Amino acid sequence: MSDREERFEKMLRSIQKEYSDTVTKMERLKAEDKTKTASYRQLLGEKLMLQNILSRYRIYGLLN
Repeated sequence: MSDREERFEKMLRSIQKEYSDTVTKMERLKAEDKTKTASYRQLLGEKLMLQNILSRYRIYGLLN
């Protein structure tokens, strides 16, 4: 694997982990009935951004 491919894989893992962590935090806030808080809304924005990045990877066949 080339250096570029390794860096891509590292970035992809980072984005996937960040997405997973964001969803977990949102679920915790939802369980606490805090869906109208600024923190929840900020996490929602982050989730949508990360989801968009992962969708683009799928479009280009870089992610299953």
